[in-house]
Amino acid sequence: MLVAMKFKYIFLLLVFSCSVATAQPKVADLDKYIAKAQKDWNVPGIAVAIVKDGKVVLSKGYGVKEAGGKEAVDSETLFAIASNTKAFVATAIGQLVAEGKLNWDDKVIDHLPYFELYDDYTTRHATVEDLLCHRLGLGTFSGDLMWYKANLSAEDVVKKVKYVPQAYEFRNGYGYSNLMFIAAGEVIRSASGLPWDGYVRKQIIAPLGMNRTVTSTDDLEAKDNYASPHKPDAVGNNEPIPWVNWDNMGAAGGIISSADDMAKWTIMNLNGGKTSQKTIIAKEQQNRLWTPHNNFVVSEQARAATPGKHFSGYGLGYGVSDYYGKQLVAHSGGYDGMYSYMMMVPDENLGVVVLTNSMKGIASPLCYYIINQYIKAETKDFSAEALARNNNNKSHYDDIAQRRQARVSGTKPSLSLEKYAGTYWAGMHGNVVVVKQDDKLWFYMEDNPGLTADLVHWHYDTWEIKWREPQAWFDFGTLQFKIDNNMKVTGLHFDVPNGDIFFDEVDLVNTKK
Repeated sequence: MLVAMKFKYIFLLLVFSCSVATAQPKVADLDKYIAKAQKDWNVPGIAVAIVKDGKVVLSKGYGVKEAGGKEAVDSETLFAIASNTKAFVATAIGQLVAEGKLNWDDKVIDHLPYFELYDDYTTRHATVEDLLCHRLGLGTFSGDLMWYKANLSAEDVVKKVKYVPQAYEFRNGYGYSNLMFIAAGEVIRSASGLPWDGYVRKQIIAPLGMNRTVTSTDDLEAKDNYASPHKPDAVGNNEPIPWVNWDNMGAAGGIISSADDMAKWTIMNLNGGKTSQKTIIAKEQQNRLWTPHNNFVVSEQARAATPGKHFSGYGLGYGVSDYYGKQLVAHSGGYDGMYSYMMMVPDENLGVVVLTNSMKGIASPLCYYIINQYIKAETKDFSAEALARNNNNKSHYDDIAQRRQARVSGTKPSLSLEKYAGTYWAGMHGNVVVVKQDDKLWFYMEDNPGLTADLVHWHYDTWEIKWREPQAWFDFGTLQFKIDNNMKVTGLHFDVPNGDIFFDEVDLVNTKK
């Protein structure tokens, strides 16, 4: 009898323990948390998708499509997913590998004969896999000015990669490179006969029924129901800005999607790359995508923000790490005026996608909070803590303030205005033409027509840059004319404080003899 009672007690304890371990958070509580975070961060609009065990738990919009407007965001509202596109491109290459149309260790030059990097050895040995894990020796975001608001094709951009300086040894460091994913998109074209976006639409987007998803801003009007991008001003107010066409770097960040559609993508990935009708990516290839190929140090700041993380690296199109003993697969995406985050815990068959029409950092803490509610990790308020850090962090507006304080008033240019006019060249930037017109200077970049600006004298031989169209990543900049001892203008130096588009990687030289 006692034995029977003992076993009964153990059975009941096990049942109770399992019920506690598998208890799910209340969707209403998550919904309330997201809504509060959207208001706390002063983000115009958010769309969130949560999937668990192959089902959509939540797919919902919060806020409005445009600040000051009344049109609400819903689960079908389109946002730029930006660099979350990279996972689609890596998946496409995984498909082509499975079909025998290319191999991970294929040399890039065998598919793109015009591909050239900073030295011959790296050029000859760079593989398709290298393109997808940020280990080719290029610095983070280095060379992005070559494609940003440029009139160059993807192939044109890849042909200019040879001008990007080396930042670290080949396969011995980490530098997040959009340029290499642009090259990966061209590899897809070479192997499949289709441009990267045509291939992805045919082989991934259409089979998943992602009917709202597009690969170009040119398709937005036909789809309707899309959010407006916003940039924050110096005091955090939301300023609507135009959509920017990213077609020439689309393989690195060009997909535009909705919460509903991204839920379909997430469910497929958590289901071992399969839908009920089709295998999108073979498990062998998916495992390769989710395996670290480039490891990097987890900073003390990262450990403090996410205590459950001890190891971190980059797979192929995904960031991968541990998190409270579980595999975490994630990626962020930043676009002019928008930000996205995707996070999956495969062991829990759990995924979260956050899409925003703001450049504020709300997406990642929302993902972590939601994930933690399911895996029963620490229950701290990720959103509130991240917002506090954000408010205390130095921004590029602080850099601008420092530069304004350093301005020397009462100075004059060393030369007459016509002496500054001319064509200046650097491989990465192409030609920058400075024009004198009506006693004023302005410049245009031949390869980047969206970066035309007027020049207003700042001090000495430096002018302030006044962009003619709104810019998401930068608000202020100066252009210094370099003058030699013979009082001849020898070149240009840009100073445009921001963390994404680097104008000052190389100085331009005067092409006048």
